[in-house]
Amino acid sequence: MTDRRPSLVRRTPWPESASRPVGTPIQPSVVYASPDPDTLDAQYDGRLLGYTYAREGHPNASVLAQKIDGMEGARDGLVVGSGMAAVTAVLLGLCRAGDHVLGGDQLYGRSLRMMRDDLPRLGIATSLADPTDAQAFATAIRPETRLILLEVVSNPTLRVADIAEIARIARERGVLLAIDNTFTTPRGFQPFAHGADIIIHSVTKILAGHSDATLGYVAARDPDHRKAIYDFAVTTGMTASPFDCWLAERGLYSFELRYDRAEANARALADHLAGLAGVRRVLYPTRPDHPDHNRAAALLGARGGHMVSFEIAGGRDAANRLTRAATNIPFAPTLGDIGTTLSHPASSSHRGLSAQARETLGMSEGFFRVSVGVEDIDLLCEEFTAAIVATQKES
Repeated sequence: MTDRRPSLVRRTPWPESASRPVGTPIQPSVVYASPDPDTLDAQYDGRLLGYTYAREGHPNASVLAQKIDGMEGARDGLVVGSGMAAVTAVLLGLCRAGDHVLGGDQLYGRSLRMMRDDLPRLGIATSLADPTDAQAFATAIRPETRLILLEVVSNPTLRVADIAEIARIARERGVLLAIDNTFTTPRGFQPFAHGADIIIHSVTKILAGHSDATLGYVAARDPDHRKAIYDFAVTTGMTASPFDCWLAERGLYSFELRYDRAEANARALADHLAGLAGVRRVLYPTRPDHPDHNRAAALLGARGGHMVSFEIAGGRDAANRLTRAATNIPFAPTLGDIGTTLSHPASSSHRGLSAQARETLGMSEGFFRVSVGVEDIDLLCEEFTAAIVATQKES
């Protein structure tokens, strides 16, 4: 007679194996079962390692965080759902009403929006200063200043912050220094070695590198700061997708190869663009004509990065013509893909600023940012030449 007793759905154990997978397995489980309440208490108290609920952490996020920790010389970093989640976890995990946050005036557009609109709404005062002018930061610090938020190389004008002097000032005044290292990456710059207290990444960009994962990362020197950031991120549900973490980990294996090739291409493309009629200016940190060239050399050495910015004449009409002519370069408001992408800050990352504010920061309607990829450099140069020539013919 056949045994027709109902089976328990979760009864089948995970298969045992004397060997182990070479590739990291994806673990999408949201919940984890403990044998008894004492074990669960021990996990929450930190006496036993283990997972409980995916919002509080899961294996794929841990594996990815540990790999970025190794790259940054950090420990116990946290992976969250996006780069802006990482920025938010730092600002709201460490600051409270009555505090003041000082930022660079050329931060990523959404970081600027948070500084301008969201933090003041929550009772946290904010102000901005030129990151290339350390004295401006010294003047802007108040008794209630809690934190400084900087990008080493600004988005999108590629200005290089006076990190050494600003870090010294922050340390003397007892102010935390958070550095968004997305542009420079651990390959180009090590924030903890230069006085930072907190490191932020949009892993979405060149660390993951394939435009198919949305993630952020944050690490703090101080364990109390790490706990405050973690608690805020968990409470507000900044959970990273296991699948995205798995994709990003895969991307990290080729990161150094991709970054070095993209950086070499960026350097060559910058020089090529500078020689084209119709290009008003080119910004690349290692070029002698960059306004912060000497500081870039001191901070970054020969590591100019994979980003190039340039400006053409003709305003929005010329900008439209250029993007339409560059048919093989995706026009997209992002960066860090394995292939080259072209973006227009006035219509994407910095559209929230007024035209006058953008002009003040050096972002005209003819200003473009290029995230350079790993393609053959001759093809890239041909594509940009054709696009700019087409623009000139129609202008």
